[in-house]
Amino acid sequence: MSSGFSAGRDGSVIARFEAAEVSLLRSLVSMLLGLVSPGETSDDPLERALGIGAAQAPTDPVLARLFPSAYEDEKEATEFRRYTEATLRDGKRADARTVLETARSGRADLTPEQAQAWLRSLNDVRLTLGTKLDVTEEVHDEIATMSEDDPRYPAYVTYDWLTYLQDSLVRALW
Repeated sequence: MSSGFSAGRDGSVIARFEAAEVSLLRSLVSMLLGLVSPGETSDDPLERALGIGAAQAPTDPVLARLFPSAYEDEKEATEFRRYTEATLRDGKRADARTVLETARSGRADLTPEQAQAWLRSLNDVRLTLGTKLDVTEEVHDEIATMSEDDPRYPAYVTYDWLTYLQDSLVRALW
């Protein structure tokens, strides 16, 4: 597989990927982009301009993981979500688009800002896949004992690979 990420000069990050890895990344990030569609905002023009949106917590487990409640108290959580979720969705979509625009086979030089967007987007993709797979802390033990014939094997190995990529990016940034 790839060598992942390494530190460049002046805070830049070097990404190295094979063509198949870029294809997989693009597919996963595109899936994420479809999940985090623009948040619903009010019909009020001022609220729409300020990004004030819907207050309902997502019922989809993946979206609930990507946009968790900030408070245990339902009233406080609802009010906080109303003022933040649309902007959070915008940020996740912008990060995903950065990955799609900069992912290429071979070497790619990322600015510090692009690398940060990659880090956030990789985290979101891992959260999405991990939620769908119901990943626990024992995921590495599960993969080690899982047969390659197990239909879940490719998804678990992909999750493990994303973990590796995220770790190599964190190391390259710090």
